[in-house]
Amino acid sequence: MVKHSKVTVTLTVNGVQRTAEVEPRTLLVHFLRDELGLTGTHIGCDTSQCGACTVLLNGDAVKSCTVLAVQAYGAEVTTVEGLGTLEALHPVQAGFWEKHGLQCGFCTPGVMMAAVALLKQNPNPTEEEIREGLEGVLCRCTGYQNIVRAVQYAAQQLASEGEPGEQVAATGGGA
Repeated sequence: MVKHSKVTVTLTVNGVQRTAEVEPRTLLVHFLRDELGLTGTHIGCDTSQCGACTVLLNGDAVKSCTVLAVQAYGAEVTTVEGLGTLEALHPVQAGFWEKHGLQCGFCTPGVMMAAVALLKQNPNPTEEEIREGLEGVLCRCTGYQNIVRAVQYAAQQLASEGEPGEQVAATGGGA
């Protein structure tokens, strides 16, 4: 059995600087779940097909099963835990609540993170643009109708509250 040496990885997760020693081959999703205990990021397929592990890496949606933790050294990562709180849901979370966007909930964290990234790039997407923006995240329960409605709800909320990027920064910094 080959023993792997460990490397120190430091990154900012949900506004808090975190450091851990991991094997160089550790995937970001495993770093988040196993080292930091942030289990909101799900491991769906381990092949980058399902998108359940989607997080924001320096503001961009990435499938955390395709990124090594060492590649994220020094980066800012936002997970679903960093979006909002029970008392102050992020508009995307509120949209899923109001429009029944979740079914079994397994894909929901990945869909939410992809939706946040989509709304940051396109604050007023059409239904077709929402479907295209979320196509990398698979939901096996629905036809995406309520998920699309949830993202439309979030877009309306963000438009009435301010810039989408400000929402993540405002709610993702103190988890």
